[in-house]
Amino acid sequence: MARRHPSTATEVALGGFSPALRLREAFGWIAARVPVHVAVVGLAALWSIPTIALLVSSFRDPREIATSGWWNAVKSPLDFTLDNYQKVLETEGMGRAFINSVIITVPATVLVILVAALAAYAFAWMQFPGRNVLFLIVVGLLVVPLQMTLIPVLRLYTDYLTIDAEMPVIGGRAFGTGSYAGMWLAHTAYGLPFAVYLLRNFFGSLPRDLFESAYLDGASDLRVFFRIVLPLSMPAIAALAIFQFLWVWNDLLIALILLPDPNLAPMTLKITNLVTSFGSQYQLLTAAAFISMALPLFIFFALQRYFIQGILAGAVKG
Repeated sequence: MARRHPSTATEVALGGFSPALRLREAFGWIAARVPVHVAVVGLAALWSIPTIALLVSSFRDPREIATSGWWNAVKSPLDFTLDNYQKVLETEGMGRAFINSVIITVPATVLVILVAALAAYAFAWMQFPGRNVLFLIVVGLLVVPLQMTLIPVLRLYTDYLTIDAEMPVIGGRAFGTGSYAGMWLAHTAYGLPFAVYLLRNFFGSLPRDLFESAYLDGASDLRVFFRIVLPLSMPAIAALAIFQFLWVWNDLLIALILLPDPNLAPMTLKITNLVTSFGSQYQLLTAAAFISMALPLFIFFALQRYFIQGILAGAVKG
């Protein structure tokens, strides 16, 4: 009887019908990927050590933090306490600072996404004079250091844009320094160049046939934007939302310049004031830092699937 040769790519890859060749191929496949997996797991564990140390230290007594390392806390008997969290949230005003950070971050993120999406659609699919020049100017703003703009922005707010009327419910001025609205406008302006650049590249990679079919059916630009572009661009928008949320949430410099009122201070300002010039009460930093990390971590893991899709979007075409 004639010997049957492998007829498919799978059979060839597995060494035909020979168990020895199939076993050799399997071991080779595993050996080639084990170092990669070990490196990835090791790198993830290395990056996780500071977070684990921060979490464990936040539940330790101040005297134990001063006398022993965090790894000693996992030894028996376990001795954890919630005193650091209680003192931070109640005595140090971190609860109000957390609310202030949310009030600043959420509108600043939504405004950037809304304005940048509209501008990116115009740059990608609408024809108007000076489109490429305007887009190059927007991209060029990415290289302007933020610190160079703080004094002009502060003088503009102080001399011309300050409205002393008090905002209902949330507090603070209506606009200018010492106002949430002033922070929203500042963060929106600083975040727009990158946001427009990111979304414009993603919008430009969408199939042209979709737009041509919609225009032939009589759809307007706004209808195309809301019915076609936005649903197809959720991965890129989610990635942008994570970036912008983290930038605004972790901002210290803009808040330090534009929010002199301590009642409006976000968490970054409160955390910097926890440690005195003599270095006392530094044990409260662990609890305060983990409270500050909790919401960004939740946002990241909730949008992780869209974040990865958005980062990889446009990397492979075809």
